[in-house]
Amino acid sequence: MIITDTHTHLYSEAFDDDRDDMMQRAFNLGITRFFVPAIDSSYTKAMFKLEQDYPDNVFLMMGLHPTSVKENYKEELVHVEKQLSERHFIAIGEIGIDLYWDKSTLKIQQEAFRYQIKLAKKYQLPIVIHCRESFNEIFEILEEEKGEDLFGIFHCFTGTQEQAQKAISYNMKLGIGGVVTFKNGKIDQFLNQIDLKHIVLETDSPYLAPTPYRGKRNESSYIINVLEKLSYIYGVTAKEIAEITTANSKEVFKV
Repeated sequence: MIITDTHTHLYSEAFDDDRDDMMQRAFNLGITRFFVPAIDSSYTKAMFKLEQDYPDNVFLMMGLHPTSVKENYKEELVHVEKQLSERHFIAIGEIGIDLYWDKSTLKIQQEAFRYQIKLAKKYQLPIVIHCRESFNEIFEILEEEKGEDLFGIFHCFTGTQEQAQKAISYNMKLGIGGVVTFKNGKIDQFLNQIDLKHIVLETDSPYLAPTPYRGKRNESSYIINVLEKLSYIYGVTAKEIAEITTANSKEVFKV
């Protein structure tokens, strides 16, 4: 059984003391594919080191995270474009709009999101979307940019069934993580109405640990708790969930 974590910040400082052990715990459970999003240029070196240490398991994205869209965002986008021109990445991500932390940067977040979608099209790569309190703003841009050349993953999907269907209509898979195990997570109430072909698994580690680890540091091995919850929701075996979601990840990332 091969399990894929489509979104994990393995280079995070949270893992500096036990990264190899943490990776081994995941390997022991059959989790062998890790897709790693960028945040900003300050993490690029750590991402490359991670890839060097786990060349068969780690796949890197490049992009500027919406909460890192600050006064210097144009310099950061130059860095993103430079990296894309120099080597291969698996996706543009994570990109999007976050209005939870800072609404004042909405205009430049929109600009950075549009710009990086254009980069994804140029390099024929999927996008991985970060959406926090910004579904309308994200959908507005996806509506402008939609087409066969726009596809990817709605990371950490926590919206309504209607928003799920809308995301899918823009060629997006839904990234399902720890929130599906929360009592107040809500998505578990309608998820079985969404065909499994639209679902990928993720942890977003070290964030958003699933129950029973909620509030603690998350890690890729905890994706098993997400897998088991989806097995219960869909009424199929964990093996089937693993196979289908890994196949879906291959469809998006082409690897």
